[in-house]
Amino acid sequence: MDHWFAGVVAWLALPQYGLLTLFVVSLVSATLLPLGSEPALAGLVLLNPSLTWWAILVATIGNTIGGAITWATGYGAERAYEGLAHRKPPGPASRRARMLVDRYGPRACLLSWLPVIGDPLCAVAGWLQLPFWPCVGYMAVGKFLRYLFYTIALVWLWPYLRPWLQAHGL
Repeated sequence: MDHWFAGVVAWLALPQYGLLTLFVVSLVSATLLPLGSEPALAGLVLLNPSLTWWAILVATIGNTIGGAITWATGYGAERAYEGLAHRKPPGPASRRARMLVDRYGPRACLLSWLPVIGDPLCAVAGWLQLPFWPCVGYMAVGKFLRYLFYTIALVWLWPYLRPWLQAHGL
């Protein structure tokens, strides 16, 4: 299994698949599955600086589509279990997400990029049947700003981090 996984990772790391890989990783990381898209973005930007803006755009699109899928999952779960819409979804992250969504409505989806509560936030927005397109619009803005600031910080800090990492054998 490890050999197969290493082969898939090596194949996806090929330059001609870089943006596609970033899209898939960004999409999956915005669902309730535990995965981060930042390392994929960092790797692509550091290996191909000319793709920086494309990488930010592709990561934003993939992550926003993943957020929309999570919204639809919450919406579908509520529809499948009618009568449970007034119950709070389980778990502390979902409770925090519910508080934000109840208070701010679709604008709460601006925070969908946050670790731990971001994905449940999208699911709770769907669960509460908040309007889809405003939620997706706010998700896209928040995710774009996250990737933009992350990439700026990476590009700015990389010249300082690289020698330190090399000195420590990393």
